[in-house]
Amino acid sequence: MSMSDSDSSSQGSEYKCFRQITRDRLLYEMLRSARSKDSKSTWKVLIMDKLTVKIMSYACKMADITEEGVSLVEDIYRRRQPVPTMDAIYFIQPTKENVVMFLSDMAGKSPLYKKAFVFFSSSISKELVDQIKRDASVLSRIGALREMNLEYFAIDSQGFVTDNERALEELFGDDEGSLKGDACLRVMATRIATVFASLREFPFVHYRAIKSIDPTTMTTFRDLIPTKLAAAVWNCLMKYKSTLPHFPQTETCELLIVDRSVDQVAPIIHEWTYDAMCHDLLNMEGNKYVHEVPSKTGGLPEMKDVLLEDHDPIWLELRHAHIADASERLHEKMTNFVTKNKAAQMQHGSRGGGELSTRDLQKMVHALPQYSEQIEKLSLHVDIAGKLNKIIREFGLRELGQLEQNLVFGDAGTKDVINFLRMNQDVSRENKLRLLMIYAAVHPEKFEDDKLVKLMEVTAY
Repeated sequence: MSMSDSDSSSQGSEYKCFRQITRDRLLYEMLRSARSKDSKSTWKVLIMDKLTVKIMSYACKMADITEEGVSLVEDIYRRRQPVPTMDAIYFIQPTKENVVMFLSDMAGKSPLYKKAFVFFSSSISKELVDQIKRDASVLSRIGALREMNLEYFAIDSQGFVTDNERALEELFGDDEGSLKGDACLRVMATRIATVFASLREFPFVHYRAIKSIDPTTMTTFRDLIPTKLAAAVWNCLMKYKSTLPHFPQTETCELLIVDRSVDQVAPIIHEWTYDAMCHDLLNMEGNKYVHEVPSKTGGLPEMKDVLLEDHDPIWLELRHAHIADASERLHEKMTNFVTKNKAAQMQHGSRGGGELSTRDLQKMVHALPQYSEQIEKLSLHVDIAGKLNKIIREFGLRELGQLEQNLVFGDAGTKDVINFLRMNQDVSRENKLRLLMIYAAVHPEKFEDDKLVKLMEVTAY
């Protein structure tokens, strides 16, 4: 049985760049396919909803979209000016609200657009398709009506998220009612399945089953989360198998479904890789980092938004390195750059040698324009690493991180936690809470006696 908690496996196919596959589908399979030979409209309007605009922005740049003939991007729920000479491409979720908005745009004697090419992010219900078909005035103006089956965020070349921000609350919250939980799992399953639709992969679906069915113990909704999610994903995949062209008919890869209970510590503990520390300590918004650069006019420094993504070779090289290793490599890169470039040596020599600061590198950008891109990237990461190391020192994270690691590996206990908190009164409330949560995850039994009271007294919670 493919959808099982067995040890069956299959050989995976060759490596594929996940974000590139997503980008290609959006640009070529969707936008480019809307180019009709009989249409006189060269430029088109792209209309999206709140979710699909995020899907697009994670995979494509505005320049990519423009290159495929899109001159205007619109929100389906905002009031829009009619452009009856242009075709429109709708990339929307298959919801009743979206279908109503689409019909409102294209119905009657004065539609907003000449022709509509409609692409749904996931499977649309028969009822909604029938609702569209019933309006004859709209039907004649539809150039395409397709399911893209692409409803996830491609966050980098090898990863994705399904944008279920309330999943923890809806699946593991105090409310034991399963209505919200089931709805959350359905959305999650649909979006996970669309990943395999994009990859053209048909996975063996493995899941973490409930340990044992004890007739004397009631099985809760939480116990069945991996099982329910696996079943829902499998149902979506079976539909793809019978409806999608070129979808594999036999299993080609593996999907393993577990829940957070198998590793409660990972989201809480301080992770020491460069990527993780950036997102943990720098208050970044997604992958956006706000970088301070010198003003070109000599005034106050300017703030520049920078995306830490795959197009940055230094980010790609360092993101999974330990922060200490990343800092050392950046120092080597600076030294090598100055050593190999005579002009840089002159700039460096003019300030008397010594360590190059971020500001020194930024000044070099203006003095050595031929190396501007290389220096700017280097300057950016020197600045980031410097800030991270400053935060590590100021918040005493090395000592705290060591205690966290010792707790997880069983080399520290209650006394160590209490002593650390007594000796380090300036530990932030957030870091105290994270330490207590790690302690609770590793030693849940210790929270059943007066040790909990002592810990709360020490931490001032």
